[in-house]
Amino acid sequence: MDRVDEVGSLTHGFIDSILSEKLCMDRNMAQFHSLVEKITSVSVKESFETQTRKMCEYVDSLNDADIKVLVKEMGTIPESIKASSSEEKLFSKTSDIVLSRCFNMLGLKSTPLSERANSADVMAESVYHQYNLVSDAKCFRMSRTAKNQKDFKVAALGNWRGDEFEYAVLVSPYFQYPKKESQIYKAALDNEVCLLAWEHISILLDCNVKESKNFSLETIWKSSQMMKRNTTVDRSSKCFLPKMNEFVAKKLNKNIQSFNKLLNKYKTVIKQRGEFEIECCQKGLEAIDLLTREQAIKQLKKETKLEERIKVIKGYILSLDGEENG
Repeated sequence: MDRVDEVGSLTHGFIDSILSEKLCMDRNMAQFHSLVEKITSVSVKESFETQTRKMCEYVDSLNDADIKVLVKEMGTIPESIKASSSEEKLFSKTSDIVLSRCFNMLGLKSTPLSERANSADVMAESVYHQYNLVSDAKCFRMSRTAKNQKDFKVAALGNWRGDEFEYAVLVSPYFQYPKKESQIYKAALDNEVCLLAWEHISILLDCNVKESKNFSLETIWKSSQMMKRNTTVDRSSKCFLPKMNEFVAKKLNKNIQSFNKLLNKYKTVIKQRGEFEIECCQKGLEAIDLLTREQAIKQLKKETKLEERIKVIKGYILSLDGEENG
């Protein structure tokens, strides 16, 4: 493989080499790597609609145990996937597909929605309790700096609920939510959006929680509505995730101390993942160090896409010739 191409596709050769060195690799990462490899192979030379369909088929082919494993990793975008790439777009869509499968495993009837402007990505309805919801999955890189309200799109999700759906649920990585204060918490209460976490979903699945005629998860999805009506809840921008944990813990019949112990175990998962992501980045740096001057210049031109931009601008200018006003 050309060294330039190797650096340009940081994801795959490097991850494969790292995986081969980890003979006793954790099952979580092995399963997640298979998903990333599938996204990589699918995101080439096909329409996004076709890519989405193939990822739906892939996720559908996995058993429940596989999904439980993926949920633990799904909230983190691999550093190996290039930012703003077709792979990143497909990874994001796949997170919606996985989330939809999770809702099904929790006893709801859920489908990922087709890509549409100004709409949520997942819908679900209760089989037994006559309510429905829309949901949006969020994933972030570990290298991402401080996130703000625009990154979570809380108000937009509230609007997407409209008159058709009763609840709106945002699912993000728990430890990537702002820890103290953020406008997203005020927006969640104002727009009655449930702020849930991939870790919450994972705990519910690991505890084999499932809706039935005699058991409903509705109080989780309506948590922001309930907090909004509670006069003792701070309506400012303070973090209310501890209160959210209480809603989930109650559904598990656990006290908050036991629940927090379960939640804190995910820090170990995140640390292991972080070590893997660091190693991928370090492999990339090593490959860059081996580039010749000519190869480095070629790669820089490829990354900036300046030549492609020049061609587009020239084409636009030429199109003006012969174009009549009015």
